[in-house]
Amino acid sequence: MPLSTRTMAVQPNHLTKSYVLPLFILFVTSGISTTHAACSKMDQQSLFSSFDIASSSLNWSSNDCCRWEGITCDMAGRVTHLLLPSKRLKGVISPSLGNLTHLSHLNLSHNILSGHLEAGFFLSLGRLQILDLSYNLLSGELPLSPPPSCIRIVDLSSNQFNGTTPSSFLQRAWNLSNLNVSNNLLEGQIPSFNCSYSPFVRSLDFSHNDFSGIIPLGLGNCSKLELFRAGFNNLLGTLPGDIHKARALEEISLPSNKLSGAIGENIANLTNLAVLDLNSNQLSGALPLHIGKLSRLKLIILNFNNLESFLPPSLMNCSSLTELNLGYNQLEGDLSVLNFSKLTQLIKLDLMHNHFTGPLPISVYSCKSLIALRLSSNDLEGQLQHEILSLKSLSFLSLSYNRLSNVTGAMKILKDCKSLRVLLFTNSFLGEEMPDGDLMVDSSGFQNISIIALSGCQLTGKVPVWLSKLEKLKFLDLSSNRLTGPIPGWLGTLPSLSYISLQSNFISGEFPKELCGLQALRSEKAATQTGHDDLELPIYPSFNGSAVILQIKYLSNIAIGIGLKNNSLSGNIPRDIGQLQLLQQLDISFNKFSGNIPHQISNLRNLELLDLSRNHLSGEIPASLSSLNFLSNFSVAYNNLHGQIPLGTQLQSFDATAFEGNLGLCGSPLPNECQKKSPGDSDTTKDQEDVHDSGNGIPWLKISVSLGFIVGFWGVCGPLALSRSWRYAYFEFFSNVVDRFAR
Repeated sequence: MPLSTRTMAVQPNHLTKSYVLPLFILFVTSGISTTHAACSKMDQQSLFSSFDIASSSLNWSSNDCCRWEGITCDMAGRVTHLLLPSKRLKGVISPSLGNLTHLSHLNLSHNILSGHLEAGFFLSLGRLQILDLSYNLLSGELPLSPPPSCIRIVDLSSNQFNGTTPSSFLQRAWNLSNLNVSNNLLEGQIPSFNCSYSPFVRSLDFSHNDFSGIIPLGLGNCSKLELFRAGFNNLLGTLPGDIHKARALEEISLPSNKLSGAIGENIANLTNLAVLDLNSNQLSGALPLHIGKLSRLKLIILNFNNLESFLPPSLMNCSSLTELNLGYNQLEGDLSVLNFSKLTQLIKLDLMHNHFTGPLPISVYSCKSLIALRLSSNDLEGQLQHEILSLKSLSFLSLSYNRLSNVTGAMKILKDCKSLRVLLFTNSFLGEEMPDGDLMVDSSGFQNISIIALSGCQLTGKVPVWLSKLEKLKFLDLSSNRLTGPIPGWLGTLPSLSYISLQSNFISGEFPKELCGLQALRSEKAATQTGHDDLELPIYPSFNGSAVILQIKYLSNIAIGIGLKNNSLSGNIPRDIGQLQLLQQLDISFNKFSGNIPHQISNLRNLELLDLSRNHLSGEIPASLSSLNFLSNFSVAYNNLHGQIPLGTQLQSFDATAFEGNLGLCGSPLPNECQKKSPGDSDTTKDQEDVHDSGNGIPWLKISVSLGFIVGFWGVCGPLALSRSWRYAYFEFFSNVVDRFAR
């Protein structure tokens, strides 16, 4: 299966032209009153037998089925149109439907129909022209009997059909124009298409299935083919050698397969092409030198491949481009020598994770329609220029992992970008001072900002005061810098803030109680009042080679968390932390916190990650933590905790490494068992026995027992304490996720 998760939604058509069946015409015609004979008794009985009317929203009460909702008849009273989309129909498609031998239009889409289609489903439907069974729960293999020769549109998308699709299934479909079998479980090879027997084919959609093998030849014979989709499968090999002959093509969409080789210079022959989406494959070589001939191109999406060499200058002639995405390739060259000024309609430009060099290209600022600009993870240098303010609609800006300078100047410029929502500067501007001061304190600056990432820059100074004015700020990452001073209490007043990472700094002081007042962590209502949710470009928190492990497309997908790991914080964990009931991640490890673990943490019912390790916490582990049912990552290792680990709880699902380094802890999953008390024992009795044992003032018995316990304990647990556990490795991974998020 492709790496991307299967969805039940068909890929959106990026073209202006629609290939959706014009059902509104059918609905209008079905409602026109015409003079016809009474409905055929056989047809009426077949309709009643075919559907569970009681569970649907249909009102079939008339004696004449030709007057029923969704039914159109011919002059002889025979049913020709059966149009029942979104009627809550359940059950199977009955074989009695085959008795409607005059049926030309059948639309049962967006219902809850299940079961298989009969092997001879099409045998008696010899007049069928349009078939739409999309968005149901139909399963099994496609019917053995091929569709009738007059069929024009077949839409079986978003079901659970499986098995292979033999080429013979469509060999008699001489009038076929649209075929959509996307979002199913079909496998084997894509059926070959020789358009000599179906010359009218305009749209083919095989996406989101389990098709494998190579894309067969034959598409070049489809002189009218405008759309070809087969993304999210397991297709191999190169692009079909004859695809450049299909001169009418407007969209080629083959993302998330295993296609290899070069795109090829012949693609420049497809002068009608508007969408070229080949992302997440294994394509290599250079971009076609004459790709600029494709003047109608609107989308070029080639990210996550192995493309290399320089960008051809002719690319800048694609003046209709609205999105250019070449991220995660091996492309190189000086970006500043390219002239982007002709791309006046460009909305999204993503060149992340390549080997581009030179200064930030000033000509990009001529692309007045830009909403999203990502040049991160390259080798660019220099400073941000005031010309960027000409991008009035700029909402998403990522320049992370470059060699930029003058962060204060950049922030002073960008605070006047009124539309800016996402600002990612991770691992750039190395070793400078955190922007602050009077010039940054502007009541009108950054008023729409939702995400700020200035992590990994080794910036000095303190948490800047101007952040206190950002009422829409949701995600703040200042980790891996050299910030000093305390955590400012005013962070708790930011109404939208739901994620903050200050980990790996030199921050001291206590955990401010004001931080427990974050409204977005306490109130579901406050958490949803953050403006529109979608991100202009997806963010990739985790990436391994050519495999996208995770991508974030919506603000609401960002984890709700507080990360204070690896600082010099001290004092107690405030009990008020239990008020942050929406909190999902809490990492305060590698600090100097002391006192007991507050039992109020058990109020954080959404908590998935809790790391309290490497502190000076004491007392027992609260048994109430067992109520944290979503907790999947947990550690209290290397503290001063004692007592028995709560039994029969979720805490028992974690291995010993989550508890190691606490000499006073006992019980599963640790190897040392807790000493059992006799029924008559009490703390008072135990104290008296201690005095009696002392004899001459030296409790030799207790000393010998204690020494034996210590030697035995470290003999078993010593090697564990010296090794890094898999769970601790997870927390390291989590830190890396925060770091990668800012790309």
